Amino acid sequence: MPRRHPLVIGHRGAPGYRPEHTRSSYDLALALGVDAVEPDVVFTADGMLVVRHENEIGSTTNVADHPEFADRRATKTIDGTAHTGWFTEDFTWAELATLRCRERLPLLRPGSASFDGAQPPLRLRDVLEIVRAASLDQGREIGVVLEIKHATYFAGLGYDVAGAIAAELRAERWGDGELPLYIESFESTVLAQLKAQGIRGTYVYLLEAGGSPFDLVAAQGHAAPTYRAQATPAGLDALAGAVDGISVDKKMILAPDRLGRTSGPSAVVADAHARGLRVFTWTCRAENNFLIAQFRRGRDKSALGDYEAEWRVIADAGVDGVFVDQPDLGVGFFR
Repeated sequence: MPRRHPLVIGHRGAPGYRPEHTRSSYDLALALGVDAVEPDVVFTADGMLVVRHENEIGSTTNVADHPEFADRRATKTIDGTAHTGWFTEDFTWAELATLRCRERLPLLRPGSASFDGAQPPLRLRDVLEIVRAASLDQGREIGVVLEIKHATYFAGLGYDVAGAIAAELRAERWGDGELPLYIESFESTVLAQLKAQGIRGTYVYLLEAGGSPFDLVAAQGHAAPTYRAQATPAGLDALAGAVDGISVDKKMILAPDRLGRTSGPSAVVADAHARGLRVFTWTCRAENNFLIAQFRRGRDKSALGDYEAEWRVIADAGVDGVFVDQPDLGVGFFR
């Protein structure tokens, strides 16, 4: 059944105010009352699960300022796209722990950038401990929405992705349903593998507005379905029973026209609910830069636009969960 109010999820913590995936970002999101927080996980050279939006860390840490790591800079093809920078899988956890985090979008979020250089990266176990402690301190259940990044890529490097995540969740007492756990990925294969490991949680399949899932491209080539095809009624029929829900790019709900005016809410949420699937959406951000054209106000990309009008379309669609960058605004609006 759809929730009366959507789950408000601190997307990488509170990245509207603090550098994403840092201790202060998570602490702030939890203090502002989110229902859950979302860590993304990637791997180190020694198999540690670390919390980074991407395995390329040049834009979110000060690694470029460390001359001892200059020779680690490389170009790699990840999910079919070439990236140049520094990659978590080329560092041990001890080495990564010497780095300090930075705001990924400093021109848009200078306030957050003022916290650059103050905090080291986190491991998954660190975030799980932070959330458990906050649940005890606040006297309420707070969840974790764990996103698995680039599973096929890491499996190709020899990592047992599902096995490592299952072991970590069990070691931290998050694998048996003691606290709310949601597991999500843009690749359905790893979700099935983790489910087969017996990890109790809500399994959510992420759908982009364009492109195709890399695990299926790797297996099926040009025959792989697109994300958009998987969001159609026929595609949702195939997902029902395999996953518990989907998480869609907000544009799939807003359905903007060529001038950036919404024609939504689209039917995707109702279609998924009709098949027993929960629906989350990402990402609700308040700045003009992230709003569709209809809801931008003025030319300053970093200024707040009419985010409430955009979020109203999303709320009217009946979503079960929303990822937010500004938790105070998200909690205030969606509850």
